[in-house]
Amino acid sequence: MSAIRSLRQLAASSSRTFAIRSTPAAARLRLPTIASRVALSATRAFSVSARSFGEGASDVVLSQKLAEELQYEETALDNSKKEPEFLTSFKQSGTWNIEDTAGNDEVVLTRSFGNETIRLIFSIQDIQSQEQEPEFEEDGSEAEAEDPIQTYGVRVAVSITKANTPGALSVETVCQEGSFMVDAISFVKDAKVGTDLTVEADWKRRALYLGPQFDTLDISLQEEFQKFLQERGINESLALFIPEYAEHKEQQEYKGWLSQVKSFVEV
Repeated sequence: MSAIRSLRQLAASSSRTFAIRSTPAAARLRLPTIASRVALSATRAFSVSARSFGEGASDVVLSQKLAEELQYEETALDNSKKEPEFLTSFKQSGTWNIEDTAGNDEVVLTRSFGNETIRLIFSIQDIQSQEQEPEFEEDGSEAEAEDPIQTYGVRVAVSITKANTPGALSVETVCQEGSFMVDAISFVKDAKVGTDLTVEADWKRRALYLGPQFDTLDISLQEEFQKFLQERGINESLALFIPEYAEHKEQQEYKGWLSQVKSFVEV
């Protein structure tokens, strides 16, 4: 869920709470009677309109709410129908190819490096809205945020294979705060087992020794692995791009979901 939607929901919730609390006691006592009349009138209206919206009387209102949310999402962000600048710049660099299928929650980045094929896979499911409580200075004033970098982490699976060479090197990382934090590095003798996304391949990988936890390795060895990855473009700029692209894709998928559900309800 995008930060804009989170803030919008918070504002809506606060408004509803304020409206209830600010209603005089006498007026609140009359609400059930008024509400019942409105509900009766609405039911009569829906009985006519619902004929073109499936079988339920609630279809019309649901469709309207979906349309309102879709319109909001399309207008909330500047240049929502244009490709964002960060994505255009990334494509122009020509280093990584993006494989992104609408409706899928996974994104694949690929590139060639000498005789190597490097593939990164990440999912938009890792995006979670995190409410951050404001920090206060000693005088009671709210402290200003200093770091604009996204704080949520996106898990990234890296696989490296070589032409005419058996095996695959797999790297499990978390992309967060402009860096890749490596969890584990493993080597699989069968490249197909190491790179396929099938259930069968995943089952076979579970039976293999996948190597030690990365942070248990000698510090100098960790540093050399980091250099190895950075030389192949798995660096700070890519670590900044992935969370931003994941949020952009999540926004597009959400709009597509709204549109598809709205169309289904209206049939």
